[in-house]
Amino acid sequence: MKETGGIISKVYPDTIAWELGLEAGDKILKINNIVVRDLIDFEYLWAEEEIEMLVIKKESEDLEEIQIEKEYDEILGVEFQSAVFDGVRHCKNNCLFCFVDQMAPGMRDSLYEKDDDYRLSFLQGNFITMTNLTDEDKKRIIEQKLSPLYVSVQSAHEENRRVLLKNPQSQRIISDLVELTNEGIEFHTQIVLCKNINDGGFLEYSIKKMESLGDNILSLAVVPVGITKFRKNQELFPEFTKEEAKDIIEKVHKYQKEFKEKRGYNFIYLGDEMYIKGEEEFPSYESYDSFPQLENGIGLSRIFIDDYLEFKENLPDKVTEKEKYYLVSGKSPESFLTKIISDLNKIENLTLELRALENKFFGSRVTVTGLLTGTDLIEGLKDIPEGGKVIIPEVMLKKGEDIFLDNLLIKDVEDKLNVQIITFDNSFADLAEKILKFERGIFQ
Repeated sequence: MKETGGIISKVYPDTIAWELGLEAGDKILKINNIVVRDLIDFEYLWAEEEIEMLVIKKESEDLEEIQIEKEYDEILGVEFQSAVFDGVRHCKNNCLFCFVDQMAPGMRDSLYEKDDDYRLSFLQGNFITMTNLTDEDKKRIIEQKLSPLYVSVQSAHEENRRVLLKNPQSQRIISDLVELTNEGIEFHTQIVLCKNINDGGFLEYSIKKMESLGDNILSLAVVPVGITKFRKNQELFPEFTKEEAKDIIEKVHKYQKEFKEKRGYNFIYLGDEMYIKGEEEFPSYESYDSFPQLENGIGLSRIFIDDYLEFKENLPDKVTEKEKYYLVSGKSPESFLTKIISDLNKIENLTLELRALENKFFGSRVTVTGLLTGTDLIEGLKDIPEGGKVIIPEVMLKKGEDIFLDNLLIKDVEDKLNVQIITFDNSFADLAEKILKFERGIFQ
């Protein structure tokens, strides 16, 4: 049997773990004689007030039984190396458009991992296909109320989905969703739209079918497929034209109006790239309802624009020190960022130059900012004067770290170009704080 247990990566001072002498590298095997398979198990079992914890110490490899009495809401005070302790469930599909299959060589190991784990869907919002769900998994989802889950439907038409995922198990998606929604489990869903494959009539069928499954299907996102230059069969994935994007936008807006009357909210949302491709204005802030798929990139552009419009009244006429900054983005947001930067450049002593870079690393069809690499910065900014100040959004970096997708560090790029790189948290408020030296509170 595969060994399980949660390996501790960090212990916080002045917590139970600190007082017990737990250290990074120690492994928690059981709580109250129950094997801990993942963070879900840990949090569920830790809620007890009397705890018996079985631990393997890193240094000695000795087993220790630890008795703990605590308050119900008192935390242990640790972080784990992974949210899943017994191994991540890997994807068994062979999707036509799998992004992992079109990764460049030499990138960080985690980018090649095809996870399809319902636990990461619950804990981190990862999209899964549900093709590897067992009856035991479904039982646990229901019993522990692991909801909402995030599911890549791709197509609600069984045969069309099988073509897309190349897995016979993919055809049971609707029956699985019905079974789980009947038990109160909620879902956010998405369709990765591929021209001539799951668009047209298949898309309309999928939209209608997903909405018909009931209120526990909370939302449906439609995002265009991303294709890199490393994709071997690129001819299978032609790009949507401006006219085709406009047609898709029109159809989705038609369904939004219908669903708004029925549900009280729009239910279906388009990826920002589709509006950019169709050269259409982004929908209003209200049209995104509560932004249920913001982590999927749905509505990020609208939030940034509206934040700017709200904060615009508080912008100064002049900044004290004369400064020039180079703001980096992908090609997608170039059109609306150009307008914002034009306004900002009216501020005396401030010069802000937009560098909307073509993605040379992944190829020109990849236009989102988050997939720019350190290599792209080195190539696209090589004409910047030494000592120049470069502003990049944190979406380009691994969460919580200074590392780009191609394993280059911020320092690597700074040293190569002899520039200073300044990061902001993807919001206009933080951008303004960095370039205008504002305190964040002025925008609140």
